[in-house]
Amino acid sequence: MIKIIAGQKGTGKTAKLVDDINQVAVEDNNVVCIERGNRLDQLLKCKVRLINIDEYPCTGYDQLLAFICGICSKDYDISHIFIDSIKKVSKSTDMNELSAFLTELDKLAAASSIAITIILSEAIDTLPDSIKAFC
Repeated sequence: MIKIIAGQKGTGKTAKLVDDINQVAVEDNNVVCIERGNRLDQLLKCKVRLINIDEYPCTGYDQLLAFICGICSKDYDISHIFIDSIKKVSKSTDMNELSAFLTELDKLAAASSIAITIILSEAIDTLPDSIKAFC
């Protein structure tokens, strides 16, 4: 299952993400958060596996999908994946590529029973229907 938290900059998306992550970061869950930089490291529980995407040679949605697949293949018991600011993490603003990425990511999430939450800095009413379906 994929859930997108969309909205313009300054609408509280990151605060919602931090709350959601800390709620699910309990003993039975294996939680991964992918971000660009280290702005969340002081806000999340220490149980969360925080990944700074800038430390890896990953650009574009195809490489990001491969990166996430690699994470899942190493840790088969991941229960939740959170992505803060998908356009910054992927280094792409192409909405068609994002739509294709979400379709493939949804297949991965369904096959492995992983809940995925993504932050997208766009107004919901400007999104294509293929992306709105995940909001």
